[in-house]
Amino acid sequence: MSRDEQPLKPWGGRFSEATDAFVERFTASVGFDQRLYHHDISGSIAHATMLARVGVLTETECREIVDGLEAIRGDIEAGTFNWSVSLEDVHMNVEAALTERIGPTGKKLHTGRSRNDQVATDIRLYLRDEIDTVDAELTRLLTGLLDLAEREAGTIMPGFTHLQTAQPVTFGHHLLAWFEMLQRDAGRLADCRKRLNQSPLGAAALAGTTYPIDRAYTAELLGFTAPTENSLDSVSDRDFGVEFCAFAALLMTHLSRASEELVLWASAQFDFIALPDRFCTGSSIMPQKKNPDVPELVRGKTGRVNGHLVSLLTLMKSQPLAYNKDNQEDKEPLFDTIDTVKDCLRAFADMVPAIEANREAMYAAAKRGFATATDLADYLVGRGIPFRDAHDIVGKSVAYGIDQGRDLAEMTLQELQQFCAIIEADVFDVLTLEGSVAARNHIGGTAPSQVREAVGRARRRIAAG
Repeated sequence: MSRDEQPLKPWGGRFSEATDAFVERFTASVGFDQRLYHHDISGSIAHATMLARVGVLTETECREIVDGLEAIRGDIEAGTFNWSVSLEDVHMNVEAALTERIGPTGKKLHTGRSRNDQVATDIRLYLRDEIDTVDAELTRLLTGLLDLAEREAGTIMPGFTHLQTAQPVTFGHHLLAWFEMLQRDAGRLADCRKRLNQSPLGAAALAGTTYPIDRAYTAELLGFTAPTENSLDSVSDRDFGVEFCAFAALLMTHLSRASEELVLWASAQFDFIALPDRFCTGSSIMPQKKNPDVPELVRGKTGRVNGHLVSLLTLMKSQPLAYNKDNQEDKEPLFDTIDTVKDCLRAFADMVPAIEANREAMYAAAKRGFATATDLADYLVGRGIPFRDAHDIVGKSVAYGIDQGRDLAEMTLQELQQFCAIIEADVFDVLTLEGSVAARNHIGGTAPSQVREAVGRARRRIAAG
């Protein structure tokens, strides 16, 4: 009898009729949890190896099970495995295939465990591997940001507050702000990995098992730091999934902020940067268009990742201990979050190093909007004028500049002196854009020399892990 023809489930001994066809489809998860197959098989091999070590299985039985599982893994990877909805999930599909392949010995694999601790183990193993992939892509993006920041360490652009010109900064300094956001995200990801790297295998359904299992051994075989401490918590905990989605929501929020700036800067109105053609698309009706689709899509996908976080938080908020079927709903939001984050990081890591800065446009924009007004106020304070009085003097100078259509640096010394007689010719040293950024010469400042030093420190942080 094939697996598709089985009248009862592996748990069907207590039941007198087959599962309703609709209920079977409604409760099945194999359509999406089959991506856990590799980790499910790895967990089963570790479990069988441990059962043989403690004498529950013979060495011959263990070898049969392990060889059968490896053969099934090969079939799945070759695309020849027949997934059955009637067997509900990845776990029972693999177990049924094992029994079909090696006979009654396959039925011994589930000794001393439950699908509850099995799926908790699978998800942790799967997410741990995906975290490592995400971390590698995030590191690639961080490295690309540093390369671009170093290249543009002296490129002057306007800094904004309220999207209004505030003070001049360098493009490299602005990029390093993105870097700091994303490196904090990398730290959150590393913390998440540390907390999830404990093995729930052996917690069984909820209370542990009467078999003489060795949980520390299976944890070691699977690369976990230790077994989990409480069986109830082990099978019902999904904190690690929620924590990953919280990391992802913050990461995507940061990428979305960067995307918004890229979209603005690539517009004709700003013209600060050019995005590579391969990351843009055109219009079906307007031949001149070059649309920044990649950053726009990253900005848009942020909403879906944020939604997955809310979904998982809502899923967990009312569950009593221990396992509940609700937890079947944890996988699709988690899986989609992983896929979305990996795609967005790949897009950014590929795109960022290829961004071209329009240095002339940035410089011209920084000259508009009286970006060095604060520098003039600081100049006056340095000559003994209280800051509030200096603020008022500069405000009147700016009003005059608006009326005349000229920036502070474009005024004559006589024009500036009509607002404050102590202003001297050296004022023009601080009213230039170059003088303004160079004066912010301290850690965290926008001076080109500080940007280059910050890039060096950041590279060492990445190398240190």
